[in-house]
Amino acid sequence: MKTLVTLLLLTVICFQCYNCAPVAPVALFQQCCTNSTRTPIPKGRVQHVAPPQSACRVKAMIVTTVCKKQICVDADWNWSKKLLAEFEKSTANKSPPSAPFNVAKCEDVKA
Repeated sequence: MKTLVTLLLLTVICFQCYNCAPVAPVALFQQCCTNSTRTPIPKGRVQHVAPPQSACRVKAMIVTTVCKKQICVDADWNWSKKLLAEFEKSTANKSPPSAPFNVAKCEDVKA
């Protein structure tokens, strides 16, 4: 009986979420920032740069550091635009980012 109630409840929740807003399936897995910063991050500490998502209210790039910390950076800032362009150029051939990106070790970075 508990299994049936749980299954029914999960089904109702799924239909509620499905009917909330017309969202593309890919958008369900996007990360959005609630605010952003204009603090430059040394390129050696940058492991990944995700461009701003159109479905997000705050226009920000998500920069992941070598220590797996994610920082939301203002996408309209000239520094961040240049960072994204350099990162995309560095990873253009589907390889891991090359120098100057991703060269610092996590233990070398102050927490």
